[in-house]
Amino acid sequence: MNFFAIDLGATSGRTILGSIEGGKLQQRELTRFPNPIIQTGGHFFWDIYALYQEIIRGLRIVANEGIEIQSIGIDTWGVDFVCIGRDGGILRNPYCYRDPHTNGMMDEYFKLIPKEQVYKKTGIQFMNFNSLFQLFTMHQHGDSALEAADKILFIPDALMYMLTGEAVCEYTILSTSQLLDPRTRHIDKELIDVIGLKESQFGRYVNPSEVVGVLTPEVQQLTGLGAVPVVAVAGHDTGAAVAAVPASDERFAYLSCGTWSLLGIETQDAIINSKSYAYNFTNEGGIEGTTRFLKNICGMWLLERCRQEWTDAPTDINQVNADAMQAEPFRSLINPDDPRFANPTSMVDAIQDYCKETGQPIPEDYRQQARCIFESLALRYRQVLEYLRELAPFPIERLHVIGGGSRNTHLMQMTADSIGIPVLTGPVEGTAIGNIMLQAKAAGLVNDRFEMRKVIADSIELKTYQPQDTAVWDAAFEHFSHLLPLTSKNITI
Repeated sequence: MNFFAIDLGATSGRTILGSIEGGKLQQRELTRFPNPIIQTGGHFFWDIYALYQEIIRGLRIVANEGIEIQSIGIDTWGVDFVCIGRDGGILRNPYCYRDPHTNGMMDEYFKLIPKEQVYKKTGIQFMNFNSLFQLFTMHQHGDSALEAADKILFIPDALMYMLTGEAVCEYTILSTSQLLDPRTRHIDKELIDVIGLKESQFGRYVNPSEVVGVLTPEVQQLTGLGAVPVVAVAGHDTGAAVAAVPASDERFAYLSCGTWSLLGIETQDAIINSKSYAYNFTNEGGIEGTTRFLKNICGMWLLERCRQEWTDAPTDINQVNADAMQAEPFRSLINPDDPRFANPTSMVDAIQDYCKETGQPIPEDYRQQARCIFESLALRYRQVLEYLRELAPFPIERLHVIGGGSRNTHLMQMTADSIGIPVLTGPVEGTAIGNIMLQAKAAGLVNDRFEMRKVIADSIELKTYQPQDTAVWDAAFEHFSHLLPLTSKNITI
């Protein structure tokens, strides 16, 4: 059987053809395309129509080659959404989560419902771009699209709607919104009442591996395909990526390392208490009713933005990584999650200003700046992992790293050195693999996540990094810890 996976990230997207033959997963990338942020009218948007067109383009390739596909699945980044009018039309391109219009709006919302109460209800970490605060911002600003919205569909749900005409709300993507109560698995009424919204506006609930519908006659005509089923995979890309972690038991942490770094564990139940609130951990929906208990960390976004500015650096990223190892170690460190790094005009200036303000040597060239980024990320991973160890219901014996960042061998060795336990890397394209395997589950080729992970483990080559030079990293961690002390203490949930 062939499965068509659409994997959309915050900077690029691709379509992949996957199949399982002889108990092993086979993949073929069909298309790859940029997903640029559009700035206009004082706001940042995504182009939902351009993404739809890229999906159509990929499906046409399948049809032109005479390939029969069993189903289609879509995963994307979280929190963002599309407003649909009563006539079924898209009212406007969706806001990008990096739009600054939500700045300061969390505090305004907390005047209506206290912060501690919001966390107790949802168990979701506080980020100003969470869907809850985007919706509240739009409501407060009298946004015309929201006022006219009959349905509010998260990005993968909106694309499935464009393909099938079915308005659904997939569990894992909904869980990123800070609207969901993980105990009831429904949107919390009180949270949306103050925004003037109703639960019914978010479409019918569906779970990973559930068939949403089939391609509309219009899409069939555009692509040359028949009534192919569209499956709700783990619509949130991290949910799909975690589904692809080739772990043999529960005693692991995972790091999805891409534009964002997402570090967490997989648990049966949400963890909502004073410590998880203080550390700002999130409880997002996973496959088969599990919870992805994790924390967002600013990831390779730092490097991606710096590379756009460097004029003297090699274009080959592997050479940049190697050159960084020639710079002085632990010369300068940053808190990757400082708000100034969210979307600065100049990432290089933001890093240099941070180092100047914290009394550290300023990283002058690309080698020093890249090394600063890698070491800071590795130390931040350690800090978050230590928080996880306090909260996890089981010992954490290893870290599985998936995503593009796992290809950076220098960063991976630094991470093993920093956290003091083995780091296993692979698969690189975890989101696409999880997407494909959840379609395979819907088709009955595998029964559960453990069978999925066994197929994945048998299909890829895992690389293991053992900790080295731990004493040096222990000393660096002491210095790093003083750069970002935890301030939320003595909180009762």
